[in-house]
Amino acid sequence: MNKRPASRSAKGNRPERGNGPSSAPPVDKARLAARDVLKAVRERDAYANLVLPGLLRDRKLDTRDAALATELAYGASRARGLLDAVIESGSGRAISEIDGGLLDILRLGAYQLLRTRVAPHAAVATSVDLTRAEFGSGKAGFVNAVLRRVSEKTAGQWVDELAPDAAKDPVGHLAFEHAHPKWIAQAFADALGADAAELADVLEADDTRPAVHLVARPGEISAEELALVTGGEEGRYSPYAVYLDGGDPGKLDAVRDGLAGVQDEGSQLVARALTLAPLDGPDSGRWLDLCAGPGGKAALLGAIAEIDGAHVDAVEPTPHRAELVRKTTKSLPVTVHVVDGRDTGLDGGYDRVLVDAPCTGLGALRRRPEARWRREAKDVAALVSLQRELLASALKLVRPGGVVVYSTCSPHLSETVAVIADAIRRYGALELDTRTLVPEVPGVGDGPSVQLWPHRHGTDAMFMAALQRPVS
Repeated sequence: MNKRPASRSAKGNRPERGNGPSSAPPVDKARLAARDVLKAVRERDAYANLVLPGLLRDRKLDTRDAALATELAYGASRARGLLDAVIESGSGRAISEIDGGLLDILRLGAYQLLRTRVAPHAAVATSVDLTRAEFGSGKAGFVNAVLRRVSEKTAGQWVDELAPDAAKDPVGHLAFEHAHPKWIAQAFADALGADAAELADVLEADDTRPAVHLVARPGEISAEELALVTGGEEGRYSPYAVYLDGGDPGKLDAVRDGLAGVQDEGSQLVARALTLAPLDGPDSGRWLDLCAGPGGKAALLGAIAEIDGAHVDAVEPTPHRAELVRKTTKSLPVTVHVVDGRDTGLDGGYDRVLVDAPCTGLGALRRRPEARWRREAKDVAALVSLQRELLASALKLVRPGGVVVYSTCSPHLSETVAVIADAIRRYGALELDTRTLVPEVPGVGDGPSVQLWPHRHGTDAMFMAALQRPVS
Protein backbone atom coordinates (compact mmCIF):
# COMPACT_ATOMS: atom_id res chain seq x y z
CA MET A 1 0.00 0.00 0.00
CA ASN A 2 1.14 3.54 -0.68
CA LYS A 3 1.84 5.52 2.44
CA ARG A 4 0.90 9.16 2.70
CA PRO A 5 2.52 11.95 4.67
CA ALA A 6 1.57 12.13 8.31
CA SER A 7 -1.19 14.57 9.22
CA ARG A 8 -1.90 16.59 12.28
CA SER A 9 -3.18 14.74 15.31
CA ALA A 10 -6.71 14.51 16.67
CA LYS A 11 -5.93 17.60 18.77
CA GLY A 12 -5.06 19.67 15.70
CA ASN A 13 -6.87 22.74 14.44
CA ARG A 14 -10.61 22.08 14.77
CA PRO A 15 -12.42 25.41 15.09
CA GLU A 16 -15.53 24.56 13.05
CA ARG A 17 -18.58 22.84 14.43
CA GLY A 18 -20.94 20.48 12.71
CA ASN A 19 -24.70 20.75 12.57
CA GLY A 20 -25.34 18.77 15.72
CA PRO A 21 -26.07 19.84 19.30
CA SER A 22 -24.25 22.84 20.76
CA SER A 23 -22.46 20.51 23.19
CA ALA A 24 -20.79 18.64 20.33
CA PRO A 25 -16.99 18.84 20.20
CA PRO A 26 -15.27 21.06 17.62
CA VAL A 27 -14.68 19.34 14.27
CA ASP A 28 -11.44 19.23 12.31
CA LYS A 29 -11.81 21.55 9.29
CA ALA A 30 -9.80 19.44 6.85
CA ARG A 31 -11.69 16.25 7.66
CA LEU A 32 -15.02 18.04 7.53
CA ALA A 33 -14.17 19.29 4.04
CA ALA A 34 -13.16 15.80 2.92
CA ARG A 35 -16.36 14.37 4.38
CA ASP A 36 -18.43 16.96 2.52
CA VAL A 37 -16.79 15.96 -0.76
CA LEU A 38 -17.63 12.29 -0.14
CA LYS A 39 -21.18 13.31 0.70
CA ALA A 40 -21.54 15.29 -2.54
CA VAL A 41 -20.23 12.36 -4.56
CA ARG A 42 -22.64 9.95 -2.86
CA GLU A 43 -25.75 12.13 -2.83
CA ARG A 44 -25.44 14.11 -6.07
CA ASP A 45 -23.15 11.99 -8.22
CA ALA A 46 -20.81 14.96 -8.07
CA TYR A 47 -17.22 14.78 -9.26
CA ALA A 48 -14.73 15.03 -6.42
CA ASN A 49 -12.17 16.94 -8.50
CA LEU A 50 -14.81 19.56 -9.33
CA VAL A 51 -16.32 19.88 -5.85
CA LEU A 52 -13.16 20.08 -3.76
CA PRO A 53 -11.36 23.12 -5.26
CA GLY A 54 -14.37 25.40 -4.79
CA LEU A 55 -14.99 24.09 -1.31
CA LEU A 56 -11.37 24.77 -0.29
CA ARG A 57 -11.59 28.32 -1.61
CA ASP A 58 -14.95 29.02 0.06
CA ARG A 59 -13.75 27.79 3.45
CA LYS A 60 -10.34 29.43 3.15
CA LEU A 61 -8.42 26.43 4.41
CA ASP A 62 -4.72 27.04 4.90
CA THR A 63 -2.16 25.14 2.83
CA ARG A 64 -1.72 22.31 5.31
CA ASP A 65 -5.44 21.75 5.88
CA ALA A 66 -6.13 21.97 2.13
CA ALA A 67 -3.47 19.34 1.42
CA LEU A 68 -4.90 17.00 4.05
CA ALA A 69 -8.48 17.49 2.82
CA THR A 70 -7.37 16.78 -0.74
CA GLU A 71 -5.51 13.61 0.20
CA LEU A 72 -8.39 12.27 2.29
CA ALA A 73 -11.18 13.15 -0.16
CA TYR A 74 -9.43 11.82 -3.25
CA GLY A 75 -7.85 8.86 -1.49
CA ALA A 76 -11.07 7.65 0.10
CA SER A 77 -12.86 8.06 -3.24
CA ARG A 78 -10.26 5.97 -5.07
CA ALA A 79 -10.15 3.24 -2.42
CA ARG A 80 -13.91 2.93 -1.94
CA GLY A 81 -14.23 -0.73 -2.96
CA LEU A 82 -11.53 -1.90 -0.57
CA LEU A 83 -12.77 0.36 2.23
CA ASP A 84 -16.35 -0.87 1.86
CA ALA A 85 -15.28 -4.51 2.11
CA VAL A 86 -13.34 -3.78 5.29
CA ILE A 87 -16.22 -1.72 6.75
CA GLU A 88 -18.67 -4.54 6.05
CA SER A 89 -16.41 -6.99 7.82
CA GLY A 90 -15.80 -4.64 10.76
CA SER A 91 -19.47 -3.75 11.20
CA GLY A 92 -21.07 -7.08 10.40
CA ARG A 93 -23.47 -5.21 8.11
CA ALA A 94 -23.86 -4.82 4.37
CA ILE A 95 -22.90 -1.39 3.07
CA SER A 96 -26.49 -0.91 1.91
CA GLU A 97 -27.66 -1.21 5.53
CA ILE A 98 -25.43 1.62 6.80
CA ASP A 99 -26.77 5.19 6.79
CA GLY A 100 -25.11 7.18 4.01
CA GLY A 101 -23.93 9.94 6.30
CA LEU A 102 -22.26 7.44 8.61
CA LEU A 103 -20.77 5.62 5.64
CA ASP A 104 -19.01 8.79 4.47
CA ILE A 105 -17.38 9.13 7.88
CA LEU A 106 -16.50 5.45 8.09
CA ARG A 107 -14.84 5.54 4.68
CA LEU A 108 -12.88 8.61 5.71
CA GLY A 109 -11.77 7.00 8.96
CA ALA A 110 -10.94 3.63 7.39
CA TYR A 111 -8.86 5.32 4.72
CA GLN A 112 -6.79 7.09 7.34
CA LEU A 113 -6.29 3.84 9.25
CA LEU A 114 -5.32 1.74 6.27
CA ARG A 115 -3.62 4.04 3.82
CA THR A 116 -2.01 6.93 5.70
CA ARG A 117 0.39 7.40 8.59
CA VAL A 118 -2.25 9.22 10.61
CA ALA A 119 -2.09 7.88 14.18
CA PRO A 120 -4.92 5.35 14.74
CA HIS A 121 -6.26 7.23 17.75
CA ALA A 122 -6.43 10.42 15.69
CA ALA A 123 -8.25 8.73 12.81
CA VAL A 124 -10.82 7.21 15.17
CA ALA A 125 -11.25 10.24 17.44
CA THR A 126 -11.78 12.74 14.63
CA SER A 127 -14.27 10.41 12.95
CA VAL A 128 -16.19 10.06 16.21
CA ASP A 129 -16.17 13.85 16.60
CA LEU A 130 -17.64 14.26 13.11
CA THR A 131 -20.35 11.72 13.86
CA ARG A 132 -21.26 13.14 17.28
CA ALA A 133 -21.49 16.68 15.87
CA GLU A 134 -24.04 15.67 13.26
CA PHE A 135 -25.73 12.47 14.46
CA GLY A 136 -25.30 12.40 18.24
CA SER A 137 -23.59 10.09 20.71
CA GLY A 138 -25.44 6.90 19.83
CA LYS A 139 -24.25 6.85 16.22
CA ALA A 140 -20.82 8.02 17.38
CA GLY A 141 -20.54 4.83 19.42
CA PHE A 142 -21.24 2.74 16.32
CA VAL A 143 -18.56 4.54 14.30
CA ASN A 144 -16.10 4.19 17.17
CA ALA A 145 -16.70 0.44 17.40
CA VAL A 146 -16.38 -0.19 13.68
CA LEU A 147 -13.20 1.82 13.25
CA ARG A 148 -11.58 0.19 16.25
CA ARG A 149 -12.20 -3.18 14.59
CA VAL A 150 -10.76 -1.83 11.36
CA SER A 151 -7.66 -0.66 13.23
CA GLU A 152 -7.00 -4.15 14.61
CA LYS A 153 -5.47 -5.23 11.28
CA THR A 154 -3.08 -3.63 8.82
CA ALA A 155 -4.09 -3.01 5.23
CA GLY A 156 -2.08 -6.05 4.14
CA GLN A 157 -3.80 -8.26 6.71
CA TRP A 158 -7.23 -7.11 5.54
CA VAL A 159 -6.25 -7.87 1.95
CA ASP A 160 -5.07 -11.34 2.94
CA GLU A 161 -8.37 -11.97 4.72
CA LEU A 162 -10.85 -10.49 2.25
CA ALA A 163 -9.31 -10.55 -1.23
CA PRO A 164 -9.87 -13.42 -3.67
CA ASP A 165 -7.24 -16.15 -3.46
CA ALA A 166 -4.17 -15.00 -5.38
CA ALA A 167 -3.45 -18.46 -6.78
CA LYS A 168 -7.00 -19.06 -8.02
CA ASP A 169 -7.88 -15.51 -9.08
CA PRO A 170 -4.71 -13.42 -9.46
CA VAL A 171 -6.47 -10.58 -11.30
CA GLY A 172 -9.23 -10.43 -8.69
CA HIS A 173 -6.68 -10.41 -5.88
CA LEU A 174 -4.70 -7.53 -7.40
CA ALA A 175 -7.89 -5.63 -8.20
CA PHE A 176 -8.99 -5.83 -4.56
CA GLU A 177 -5.55 -4.93 -3.19
CA HIS A 178 -5.27 -1.86 -5.40
CA ALA A 179 -8.92 -0.82 -5.12
CA HIS A 180 -10.15 -1.42 -8.67
CA PRO A 181 -13.24 -3.22 -9.93
CA LYS A 182 -12.12 -6.57 -11.31
CA TRP A 183 -13.42 -5.89 -14.82
CA ILE A 184 -11.17 -2.85 -15.09
CA ALA A 185 -8.14 -4.76 -13.84
CA GLN A 186 -8.90 -7.46 -16.41
CA ALA A 187 -9.14 -4.84 -19.17
CA PHE A 188 -5.68 -3.57 -18.19
CA ALA A 189 -4.30 -7.12 -18.19
CA ASP A 190 -5.77 -7.76 -21.64
CA ALA A 191 -4.26 -4.56 -23.00
CA LEU A 192 -0.85 -5.41 -21.52
CA GLY A 193 -0.95 -8.72 -23.34
CA ALA A 194 2.43 -10.42 -23.12
CA ASP A 195 3.39 -7.86 -20.45
CA ALA A 196 0.49 -8.80 -18.15
CA ALA A 197 3.02 -9.45 -15.38
CA GLU A 198 3.11 -5.64 -15.05
CA LEU A 199 -0.54 -5.56 -13.93
CA ALA A 200 0.35 -4.93 -10.29
CA ASP A 201 2.56 -2.00 -11.33
CA VAL A 202 -0.22 -0.52 -13.49
CA LEU A 203 -2.82 -0.79 -10.75
CA GLU A 204 -0.47 0.64 -8.13
CA ALA A 205 0.37 3.62 -10.37
CA ASP A 206 -3.32 4.07 -11.15
CA ASP A 207 -4.08 4.08 -7.43
CA THR A 208 -1.67 6.94 -6.71
CA ARG A 209 -2.44 10.62 -6.95
CA PRO A 210 -0.67 11.87 -10.10
CA ALA A 211 1.60 14.84 -10.54
CA VAL A 212 0.18 17.95 -12.17
CA HIS A 213 1.25 18.32 -15.80
CA LEU A 214 1.35 21.74 -17.44
CA VAL A 215 1.50 22.45 -21.16
CA ALA A 216 3.53 25.44 -22.35
CA ARG A 217 1.70 27.14 -25.22
CA PRO A 218 4.00 27.09 -28.28
CA GLY A 219 4.85 30.56 -29.50
CA GLU A 220 4.16 32.08 -26.08
CA ILE A 221 6.51 30.34 -23.64
CA SER A 222 8.92 27.41 -23.74
CA ALA A 223 8.82 24.46 -21.37
CA GLU A 224 12.19 25.59 -20.00
CA GLU A 225 10.85 29.06 -19.25
CA LEU A 226 7.63 27.66 -17.78
CA ALA A 227 9.59 25.37 -15.49
CA LEU A 228 11.65 28.32 -14.27
CA VAL A 229 8.69 30.57 -13.49
CA THR A 230 6.64 27.81 -11.84
CA GLY A 231 9.37 25.92 -10.01
CA GLY A 232 8.44 22.82 -11.96
CA GLU A 233 10.47 20.30 -13.94
CA GLU A 234 10.58 19.95 -17.71
CA GLY A 235 8.72 16.91 -19.04
CA ARG A 236 10.48 13.83 -20.31
CA TYR A 237 8.66 13.33 -23.60
CA SER A 238 6.55 16.26 -24.75
CA PRO A 239 8.56 19.38 -25.64
CA TYR A 240 5.74 21.40 -24.05
CA ALA A 241 5.37 19.55 -20.74
CA VAL A 242 6.26 20.70 -17.23
CA TYR A 243 5.69 18.65 -14.06
CA LEU A 244 4.59 20.20 -10.77
CA ASP A 245 4.87 18.52 -7.38
CA GLY A 246 1.57 19.97 -6.16
CA GLY A 247 -0.33 23.13 -5.45
CA ASP A 248 -3.19 24.78 -7.28
CA PRO A 249 -2.11 25.37 -10.90
CA GLY A 250 -4.99 27.81 -11.33
CA LYS A 251 -3.11 30.26 -9.12
CA LEU A 252 -0.04 30.34 -11.37
CA ASP A 253 0.45 33.55 -13.33
CA ALA A 254 1.41 31.63 -16.47
CA VAL A 255 -1.88 29.72 -16.37
CA ARG A 256 -4.01 32.76 -15.54
CA ASP A 257 -2.37 34.72 -18.37
CA GLY A 258 -3.00 31.97 -20.93
CA LEU A 259 0.66 31.14 -21.48
CA ALA A 260 0.14 27.61 -20.16
CA GLY A 261 -2.60 25.18 -19.26
CA VAL A 262 -3.14 22.00 -17.30
CA GLN A 263 -2.85 18.97 -19.57
CA ASP A 264 -1.56 15.44 -19.10
CA GLU A 265 1.64 14.83 -21.03
CA GLY A 266 0.01 11.92 -22.84
CA SER A 267 -2.64 14.22 -24.25
CA GLN A 268 0.07 16.61 -25.39
CA LEU A 269 1.77 13.77 -27.24
CA VAL A 270 -1.50 12.90 -29.01
CA ALA A 271 -2.01 16.45 -30.30
CA ARG A 272 1.63 16.72 -31.34
CA ALA A 273 1.46 13.37 -33.15
CA LEU A 274 -1.27 14.74 -35.41
CA THR A 275 0.99 17.62 -36.48
CA LEU A 276 3.96 15.29 -37.12
CA ALA A 277 2.12 12.65 -39.16
CA PRO A 278 3.36 12.37 -42.77
CA LEU A 279 0.90 13.31 -45.51
CA ASP A 280 0.70 12.16 -49.09
CA GLY A 281 0.78 15.56 -50.75
CA PRO A 282 1.16 19.06 -49.32
CA ASP A 283 -0.39 20.32 -46.10
CA SER A 284 -2.84 23.06 -47.04
CA GLY A 285 -3.30 23.97 -43.36
CA ARG A 286 -6.86 22.67 -42.87
CA TRP A 287 -6.94 20.77 -39.58
CA LEU A 288 -9.93 19.41 -37.67
CA ASP A 289 -10.47 18.42 -34.03
CA LEU A 290 -13.63 16.32 -34.25
CA CYS A 291 -14.18 15.85 -30.47
CA ALA A 292 -12.82 19.09 -29.10
CA GLY A 293 -14.45 19.61 -25.68
CA PRO A 294 -13.30 20.85 -23.25
CA GLY A 295 -10.54 22.26 -25.45
CA GLY A 296 -7.10 21.21 -24.22
CA LYS A 297 -5.95 19.48 -27.39
CA ALA A 298 -7.68 22.09 -29.57
CA ALA A 299 -5.67 24.81 -27.80
CA LEU A 300 -2.37 23.02 -28.35
CA LEU A 301 -3.24 22.32 -31.98
CA GLY A 302 -4.28 25.95 -32.40
CA ALA A 303 -1.00 27.23 -31.00
CA ILE A 304 1.00 24.98 -33.33
CA ALA A 305 -1.29 25.94 -36.23
CA GLU A 306 -0.61 29.61 -35.59
CA ILE A 307 3.10 28.97 -35.98
CA ASP A 308 2.63 26.80 -39.08
CA GLY A 309 0.10 29.06 -40.76
CA ALA A 310 -2.72 26.53 -40.43
CA HIS A 311 -6.29 26.74 -39.13
CA VAL A 312 -8.22 24.40 -36.84
CA ASP A 313 -11.93 23.67 -36.96
CA ALA A 314 -13.08 22.35 -33.57
CA VAL A 315 -16.29 20.35 -33.25
CA GLU A 316 -18.21 20.03 -29.97
CA PRO A 317 -21.94 19.17 -29.87
CA THR A 318 -22.69 20.36 -26.33
CA PRO A 319 -23.12 24.15 -26.10
CA HIS A 320 -21.55 24.65 -22.67
CA ARG A 321 -18.53 22.53 -23.59
CA ALA A 322 -18.25 24.37 -26.91
CA GLU A 323 -18.06 27.60 -24.92
CA LEU A 324 -15.18 26.11 -22.90
CA VAL A 325 -13.39 25.37 -26.17
CA ARG A 326 -13.91 28.96 -27.30
CA LYS A 327 -12.48 30.33 -24.06
CA THR A 328 -9.52 27.94 -24.13
CA THR A 329 -8.67 28.74 -27.76
CA LYS A 330 -9.33 32.49 -27.60
CA SER A 331 -6.99 34.47 -29.89
CA LEU A 332 -5.86 31.28 -31.68
CA PRO A 333 -6.74 30.30 -35.27
CA VAL A 334 -9.54 27.99 -34.11
CA THR A 335 -13.19 28.07 -35.18
CA VAL A 336 -15.66 26.22 -32.94
CA HIS A 337 -18.65 24.44 -34.48
CA VAL A 338 -21.51 23.31 -32.23
CA VAL A 339 -22.43 20.21 -34.22
CA ASP A 340 -22.36 16.43 -33.88
CA GLY A 341 -19.05 14.95 -35.01
CA ARG A 342 -20.92 12.15 -36.75
CA ASP A 343 -22.74 14.59 -39.03
CA THR A 344 -20.89 17.90 -39.02
CA GLY A 345 -22.14 19.45 -42.24
CA LEU A 346 -18.57 20.68 -42.78
CA ASP A 347 -16.87 20.55 -46.15
CA GLY A 348 -14.36 17.73 -46.34
CA GLY A 349 -10.81 17.88 -47.58
CA TYR A 350 -9.01 18.28 -44.23
CA ASP A 351 -5.31 17.46 -44.18
CA ARG A 352 -5.29 16.36 -40.54
CA VAL A 353 -8.14 15.18 -38.32
CA LEU A 354 -8.00 14.33 -34.63
CA VAL A 355 -10.59 11.97 -33.15
CA ASP A 356 -10.04 12.07 -29.39
CA ALA A 357 -13.13 9.94 -28.90
CA PRO A 358 -15.45 9.82 -25.90
CA CYS A 359 -14.52 6.68 -23.98
CA THR A 360 -14.75 4.92 -20.63
CA GLY A 361 -11.83 6.98 -19.34
CA LEU A 362 -10.19 3.92 -17.79
CA GLY A 363 -6.77 5.36 -18.56
CA ALA A 364 -7.38 8.52 -16.54
CA LEU A 365 -8.91 7.02 -13.38
CA ARG A 366 -6.13 8.37 -11.18
CA ARG A 367 -7.24 11.92 -12.07
CA ARG A 368 -10.94 11.17 -11.46
CA PRO A 369 -11.01 9.56 -8.03
CA GLU A 370 -14.52 8.11 -7.94
CA ALA A 371 -14.84 7.25 -11.66
CA ARG A 372 -13.75 3.63 -11.33
CA TRP A 373 -16.76 2.88 -9.14
CA ARG A 374 -19.20 4.57 -11.55
CA ARG A 375 -18.19 2.91 -14.77
CA GLU A 376 -19.56 -0.55 -15.57
CA ALA A 377 -18.50 -3.11 -18.15
CA LYS A 378 -21.83 -2.68 -19.92
CA ASP A 379 -20.90 0.96 -20.70
CA VAL A 380 -18.30 -0.15 -23.24
CA ALA A 381 -20.60 -1.33 -26.04
CA ALA A 382 -22.43 1.98 -26.54
CA LEU A 383 -19.16 3.92 -26.47
CA VAL A 384 -17.57 1.60 -29.03
CA SER A 385 -20.50 2.20 -31.38
CA LEU A 386 -20.02 5.96 -31.01
CA GLN A 387 -16.26 5.67 -31.50
CA ARG A 388 -16.70 3.73 -34.74
CA GLU A 389 -19.17 6.30 -36.07
CA LEU A 390 -16.86 9.20 -35.23
CA LEU A 391 -13.88 7.54 -36.87
CA ALA A 392 -15.95 6.81 -39.96
CA SER A 393 -16.93 10.49 -40.13
CA ALA A 394 -13.29 11.54 -39.79
CA LEU A 395 -12.21 9.28 -42.64
CA LYS A 396 -14.82 10.92 -44.85
CA LEU A 397 -13.77 14.44 -43.86
CA VAL A 398 -10.04 13.91 -44.37
CA ARG A 399 -8.72 14.27 -47.91
CA PRO A 400 -7.11 11.38 -49.81
CA GLY A 401 -3.55 11.19 -48.53
CA GLY A 402 -4.51 13.00 -45.32
CA VAL A 403 -4.17 11.58 -41.82
CA VAL A 404 -6.58 10.81 -39.00
CA VAL A 405 -5.21 10.29 -35.48
CA TYR A 406 -7.60 8.31 -33.30
CA SER A 407 -7.05 8.41 -29.54
CA THR A 408 -8.75 7.40 -26.31
CA CYS A 409 -7.87 7.85 -22.65
CA SER A 410 -8.63 4.16 -22.24
CA PRO A 411 -6.52 1.06 -22.96
CA HIS A 412 -9.59 -1.21 -23.26
CA LEU A 413 -9.04 -3.33 -26.37
CA SER A 414 -12.62 -2.89 -27.55
CA GLU A 415 -12.13 0.89 -27.59
CA THR A 416 -8.69 0.87 -29.15
CA VAL A 417 -7.26 -1.74 -31.50
CA ALA A 418 -10.69 -3.22 -32.24
CA VAL A 419 -12.03 0.16 -33.42
CA ILE A 420 -8.96 0.64 -35.62
CA ALA A 421 -9.24 -2.86 -37.09
CA ASP A 422 -12.89 -2.22 -37.92
CA ALA A 423 -12.06 1.04 -39.72
CA ILE A 424 -9.32 -0.61 -41.75
CA ARG A 425 -11.66 -3.44 -42.77
CA ARG A 426 -14.63 -1.20 -43.61
CA TYR A 427 -12.95 1.79 -45.25
CA GLY A 428 -9.59 0.54 -46.48
CA ALA A 429 -7.68 3.00 -44.30
CA LEU A 430 -3.92 2.53 -44.13
CA GLU A 431 -2.45 2.27 -40.63
CA LEU A 432 0.77 4.20 -40.14
CA ASP A 433 3.45 3.31 -37.61
CA THR A 434 2.33 5.68 -34.87
CA ARG A 435 5.47 4.92 -32.85
CA THR A 436 7.42 7.17 -35.23
CA LEU A 437 5.23 10.08 -34.14
CA VAL A 438 6.39 9.75 -30.51
CA PRO A 439 10.07 9.00 -31.15
CA GLU A 440 11.22 10.08 -27.70
CA VAL A 441 8.94 7.65 -25.86
CA PRO A 442 10.08 4.07 -25.08
CA GLY A 443 7.90 1.09 -24.20
CA VAL A 444 4.84 2.06 -26.24
CA GLY A 445 4.10 -1.45 -27.48
CA ASP A 446 4.84 -3.52 -30.57
CA GLY A 447 3.04 -1.13 -32.93
CA PRO A 448 1.79 0.08 -35.21
CA SER A 449 -0.40 1.80 -32.60
CA VAL A 450 0.89 3.37 -29.37
CA GLN A 451 -0.20 2.63 -25.81
CA LEU A 452 1.06 4.83 -22.98
CA TRP A 453 0.94 3.69 -19.35
CA PRO A 454 1.11 5.50 -15.99
CA HIS A 455 3.63 3.04 -14.55
CA ARG A 456 5.97 3.31 -17.55
CA HIS A 457 5.57 6.88 -18.68
CA GLY A 458 3.91 8.77 -15.82
CA THR A 459 1.07 9.71 -18.18
CA ASP A 460 -2.54 8.66 -18.41
CA ALA A 461 -3.01 5.36 -20.26
CA MET A 462 -3.53 7.07 -23.63
CA PHE A 463 -3.94 5.07 -26.84
CA MET A 464 -3.31 6.51 -30.28
CA ALA A 465 -3.26 5.23 -33.84
CA ALA A 466 -2.69 7.08 -37.11
CA LEU A 467 -4.68 6.20 -40.23
CA GLN A 468 -4.16 7.53 -43.74
CA ARG A 469 -6.94 7.76 -46.29
CA PRO A 470 -5.71 6.11 -49.49
CA VAL A 471 -5.12 8.36 -52.46
CA SER A 472 -6.96 5.93 -54.70
